[in-house]
Amino acid sequence: MKLFYALSFLTIIHFSVNAQEVSTKKTEQLADFTIGFGSSQTTVSAGYVKNWNLGKKQRFYIGVGARLSGALGKGKIFTSAPANFASNSANVDSVYGGNSSIYALNALINLGYHISPKLDLGFNIDVIGFSFGPNASRIFRTNGVETLTNTKPTGMNVLLVGNNDRGTLNSEFYLRYKVNNKVGIKLAYQHFFTELTTATKVQTLPAQNDRFRNITNLFSIGVAYHF
Repeated sequence: MKLFYALSFLTIIHFSVNAQEVSTKKTEQLADFTIGFGSSQTTVSAGYVKNWNLGKKQRFYIGVGARLSGALGKGKIFTSAPANFASNSANVDSVYGGNSSIYALNALINLGYHISPKLDLGFNIDVIGFSFGPNASRIFRTNGVETLTNTKPTGMNVLLVGNNDRGTLNSEFYLRYKVNNKVGIKLAYQHFFTELTTATKVQTLPAQNDRFRNITNLFSIGVAYHF
């Protein structure tokens, strides 16, 4: 992650000095496909975004869009998700075991800056949507005691900031280089929330709970098509 930020900083300096004028188009549309690689997890996503260029030189942009994401994990540990549980390690139980396949279709917000006509630095984050995927039997652990429980992806996804978030949400810091007028290549750092709901409220202390979350950070690469 430190390397990614360092490269971003150096790239900004270089292109800010040598940049040409950015396109005068007020809006732009693009679709992209991204693959992420993390610890015991691979992610795939495909999305569409419409951006509005802002400012006198139209270097800043803000956009909205939609993204379909999939998280394929192996042996991931999901811990108590509600904020009042997650903020205190004494209140955290876990669900784990086997492989997980969780998919999410979410609306997103996209923010960024045109460093040059060919290079963008940006950030996007899922806001609201829904998740789906196969049910699975997993191990629930509390105070060293283990029992089997049935799980499924949490259905509703909502961005509520930090531990208040609900469901499966994807976010990216990215650099995108435009190879030509239509095709771009993206390097990104993903922060990916996935969440499971148990068939019953298996956690009973300090209160009843059936939501368990995993957070994975990944490096990713992608390709974009500009309309």
